[in-house]
Amino acid sequence: MRLFTALFLSSLCWTAYAAQPLPPDLQPLPPPPHLDSKGQDNDLEPQVTITKEKDMTIEEYRSGGKLYMIKITPKVGPPYYMVDDQGDGKFSRQDSQDSGLRPPRWIIHRF
Repeated sequence: MRLFTALFLSSLCWTAYAAQPLPPDLQPLPPPPHLDSKGQDNDLEPQVTITKEKDMTIEEYRSGGKLYMIKITPKVGPPYYMVDDQGDGKFSRQDSQDSGLRPPRWIIHRF
């Protein structure tokens, strides 16, 4: 009986809370962003600019018009990356996109 009374009183509280009037300064929501025919937002996709020189290929990656990564592929040798980690326009060299973090994968017990 006490449980029924508690549930009944709590339901009255929630209905009183839900019946409060809406504030007068509410604004309608903006329309959703326009998607292209593939269902993707072009503003969110990175823009890649490829420049080929005689001894290397340079790929510039931009998001929202801001350059955040450069991939340099020389004719001889492996490619390397220049990455703006802080967003301040200062690029640091990374030899690969691999962060070097290796989680342990030890087998403790097999069933």
